[in-house]
Amino acid sequence: MPVLQWLTRDKDLRAAGRAPYRLLEEAGRHGDGCARNMLIQGDNLHALKALLPYYAGKVKCIYIDPPYNTRSAFEHYDDNLEHTRWLSMMYPRLELLRDFLSEDGSIWVSCDDNEGHYLKVIMDEVFGRGNFLADVSWQRTYSTRNDAKGMVTEVEHILSYAVNSGWMPNKLPRTAEMDARYKNPDNDAMSWKGSDAFAPGAATHQGMVYAVQHPFTGKMIYPTSGRCWTFGQDDVLQIMNSWCPYKLEDLHDARERAAVCGVSEEAVRPGVLGIVLAEPLDVASAKARAVYERGQWPLFYFSSMGKGGIRRKTYLDKVGGKLPTNFWPYAETGHTDEAKKEILALFGNDVFATPKPERLIRRILHIATNPGDLVLDSFLGSGTTAAAAHKMGRRYIGIEMGEHALTHCVPRLRKVIEGEQGGISEAVNWKGGGGFRFYRLGESIFDEDGAIRERITFAQLAAHVWFCETGEPLSGRAESPLLGVHDGTACYLLYNGILGDKKPQGGNVLTRRVLESLPPWDGPKVIYGERSMFSPQRMKELNLVFRQIPYDIKGR
Repeated sequence: MPVLQWLTRDKDLRAAGRAPYRLLEEAGRHGDGCARNMLIQGDNLHALKALLPYYAGKVKCIYIDPPYNTRSAFEHYDDNLEHTRWLSMMYPRLELLRDFLSEDGSIWVSCDDNEGHYLKVIMDEVFGRGNFLADVSWQRTYSTRNDAKGMVTEVEHILSYAVNSGWMPNKLPRTAEMDARYKNPDNDAMSWKGSDAFAPGAATHQGMVYAVQHPFTGKMIYPTSGRCWTFGQDDVLQIMNSWCPYKLEDLHDARERAAVCGVSEEAVRPGVLGIVLAEPLDVASAKARAVYERGQWPLFYFSSMGKGGIRRKTYLDKVGGKLPTNFWPYAETGHTDEAKKEILALFGNDVFATPKPERLIRRILHIATNPGDLVLDSFLGSGTTAAAAHKMGRRYIGIEMGEHALTHCVPRLRKVIEGEQGGISEAVNWKGGGGFRFYRLGESIFDEDGAIRERITFAQLAAHVWFCETGEPLSGRAESPLLGVHDGTACYLLYNGILGDKKPQGGNVLTRRVLESLPPWDGPKVIYGERSMFSPQRMKELNLVFRQIPYDIKGR
């Protein structure tokens, strides 16, 4: 697959791995003290690296609205990045974000025409071209400016990718306009609309290609070229018997069926019978006419007052919602003016140049998540994603580097907890509640010399060790040197006197006594510690791999 080249590409591909593991320091709780929602202030590359050992593979939906590189400076961040710098900023962050997504997860990235095409190429590389979902065009404005120079930009883009190519979106609610297309002209018990009685696949479903005799005209009706009946023959016969008596009969029509299937007459399936009238046409037609005039027609009906072609009823209560498309009009998902008015109502002034309306985020979260799922936004901006997720009953992690994480995002989410009624509140029946925790980035786990800092706890290091070893987040609390078993191999950590020996280096060095005191595992073991007293040969006999702290943590 072609890849995009830029001046610092080789360096940027290593940036995520070089980013230090830093601690997250809780700096405040708002609302429900047990809330699992997180708001983090700090560089999002470092914040993502800090979160990875705990949330890798657990995020259902990522939405980000990064700087667009529009060659203009905004108040709260510099959007005037030279092209290479923009790619240098985006690539390592996309790499880290990929590792957060669950197997049924997806990522949605807002962009415009300045970098959108380059973004598509690097996202193809990071997430896989085969996992591309759509380039959604969001109609960002409700009126066209006549004073603009050149082409008017009416849409922005949202590039979306899934972890797996089989990803399916949640359907959108049906509209009143859509439901109005369903009628009840025959006094049926439910509203319906006409649809095609045929389905594709004639060549591979030749047993479903046959004639059905019209009860009013006597004409033999075959599926159109390349198509077959939507139901099996027994079902179609039962449906037609609701009009008048029918029977199966060999019509010796191999030529007609072969033409529909697109095969030679010799290759068409033999012995497929037609569904024909069991009584003379005038008798059958009179019975069918009585059904037509009485009403509640069978599932297959005839258009044009009974004289036209055959159609199938599709009932309103069977169709469910509508599948999303790649064009989102402002009437359904809001526009930039609406977003600015939301910000104005929250903060009393228009402090963000390009906010997104809550209705736009609601559309994404509705399609990609269900209540209780985890949502991540590492370019939180004014806090719209977190606010919409909170109101919709999703868990969320928001990361914002600027000071407005504290001056704007925190107050906005506090208003959400208090039940503010802007944005999507009325549409989702939001009444308030919940909570979040506010964090700042702390120091790195390793100091300038590569040593583990003294204040690092066993649980903090355990989370990183487990993730380095397995690539998965550590589940549960780390309260034992046995962190867990992964693919049949037990992983141990000797650190901070976890075995109860508080002497310097006590219990952190792998000796025979320490090994015997570890929780048992009858299988291969990986043990992290300061030093091992076993020879390589003895470790091989014990089916044991030793990794030295801190070197084998940083090096993996």
